[in-house]
Amino acid sequence: MEERGFSVDREMQVVSFRVGREEFGVDVQKVDGVISPVDITKMPRSPEFVEGIINLRGQIVAVVDLARRLGIEGSKRGAATRIVVVEAQNVKVGLIIDTPEVININAGDVEPSPALAAGTIESSCVSGVVKLDDRLLILLDVDNILTESERGDVGVIESQGAGPEEGA
Repeated sequence: MEERGFSVDREMQVVSFRVGREEFGVDVQKVDGVISPVDITKMPRSPEFVEGIINLRGQIVAVVDLARRLGIEGSKRGAATRIVVVEAQNVKVGLIIDTPEVININAGDVEPSPALAAGTIESSCVSGVVKLDDRLLILLDVDNILTESERGDVGVIESQGAGPEEGA
């Protein structure tokens, strides 16, 4: 019996985190890094869920309040608050989250999200649900966190923030 490649097929690494009372996960391959909160520069005319922009290693990254984006109740920001930087269809986006950790899950344990349950969260953002002991982990599809037009808006925000300030 050939067992080659079994670990790749059955196990996946996920960055799990909290947003308000809910627990979410993102495929570690989509994560560019997790950073401590930094000063966020507000941008005029940005979508209401965009907190602003940050300079991350010389690159301008839009920061999204994930609770507002998903339409769920957030929690107060504190010592456990972090920004997880993800790649959403070639656009880097920082998501404000709490208590991140890397965990291993079995790919076979991922179940499709129930249609009615997904109605409370942007259903296009949810790729599945995993049962972990006594809790549920909602897997996010970061490619669908932003709509195509929102990705365009964020791209414009990033390019506006990238140039040197003239007349300063």
